[in-house]
Amino acid sequence: MPAKKKLSSLAEAMLDTAEGLHRIGLMDDSEYNKITVRHLGERAHKLSKPISPREIRSLRKRAKLSQAAMASMLNLTPGYVSQLERGTKEPKGPSLALLNIIRNKGFEAIL
Repeated sequence: MPAKKKLSSLAEAMLDTAEGLHRIGLMDDSEYNKITVRHLGERAHKLSKPISPREIRSLRKRAKLSQAAMASMLNLTPGYVSQLERGTKEPKGPSLALLNIIRNKGFEAIL
C-alpha cells in the first residue's frame, strides 16, 4: 500500500476553514461535501460515520422495505443486507456512503 501523502499547510488551512464555515452554518452541506477524499486524506473517515446493525434495520423498516427491496435499491445482495442487519458484516466503502446518505436524507435521495 502506498504511503499517504501529507497535506500541504495551505491545504490544511483551507480544510480547517471549510470545516469551521460548515460548523457555524456559513457553508451548506452540499458545498462542504464537495471537498474530495483526495483533499481530505486522513480526515476522510469523518464523512461516512459508522452505522449500527440496528440502525440499518430501522432505516429499512421505516421505509417499509423488505431486505430484498433494499438490496435491489443499493445494488447489493439480500444476503449482504441480512448480514449487515445481524452485524456479521460491517458496511464499508460505497455501501457505507449510501447508508449515510439514506440516514441523513432518506431513501428519496438515492432514487
